[in-house]
Amino acid sequence: MKTVNSISGGKTSAYIASNYPADYNVFALVRTSDKNCMFPDKKIRQVVSDKLGGVEFIGTLEMDTIIYTILDLEQYIGREINWVTGLTFEGLIDHPSNNMLPSPLRRYCTADLKMKPMFEWWLKTIKTPALFRIGFRANEQRRAKNVIEKYNENGFLEMKHIIGKHKNGNNKWKTTEWQRQEHPLISIDNPIYKDDVEKYWKGKPVRFAEINNCVGCFHRSVPLLKKMWETHGNKMQFFSDLEKDRKYPGDTLKASDDITYQKIKEWKLQTELSFDDFNECDSGYCGL
Repeated sequence: MKTVNSISGGKTSAYIASNYPADYNVFALVRTSDKNCMFPDKKIRQVVSDKLGGVEFIGTLEMDTIIYTILDLEQYIGREINWVTGLTFEGLIDHPSNNMLPSPLRRYCTADLKMKPMFEWWLKTIKTPALFRIGFRANEQRRAKNVIEKYNENGFLEMKHIIGKHKNGNNKWKTTEWQRQEHPLISIDNPIYKDDVEKYWKGKPVRFAEINNCVGCFHRSVPLLKKMWETHGNKMQFFSDLEKDRKYPGDTLKASDDITYQKIKEWKLQTELSFDDFNECDSGYCGL
């Protein structure tokens, strides 16, 4: 069975890539075509486009530093990292099948922007069930158990995907076994915790963002989203603009008209916060 290191851009999944060599390393990038979120370095934009097989890269809705993380990490580990991507975020929102915004009640953005591109890469590259290494740390056994509970009777995770059209024009679907997971940091003999990961990367030539995954992710707490307004206002404005003139009540990223991103921007913090006050999601398995 081929092995795959799933890389999110966080320190823990990078630790996996550095310490547990695999047949493949893969990173899924969330893109936007919004020029207000344009990545500032034109040369690096072209490098990323080349990494994506010629797909245009204007910017990402994650912290820009994540681009340097993956480029640095590839140099540090001395092995190729496969970059994959799907639709832009706004392309996903505008898709006819999505009549409401993603939210904690409608979590299709992770599936379509992270998991689907990774699956399509696997389908072209490996084609048989693979062992995906995920960076759940020693204190995250519950997260690992949640994944294992989703295995089918053969011990694999499945993906439902379109393989063509029926004569009546409807999509023809297939369910495919594609991965089993390994969580090497959850080990009785050598458990790895966040402090171990931080210590490992101290002084090494890999740049990391304060927090990885989308700047305006609806899973983030209101105080953290407020912090994001202060540090990444252009990207938070992108998410806030998505909520304007929606058709249905409650069609916001937090699934509540009482908690819009514009209201979060106007919210007054009672105390000064830093990124150290929040947990990061850097396992390489984006909250599924």
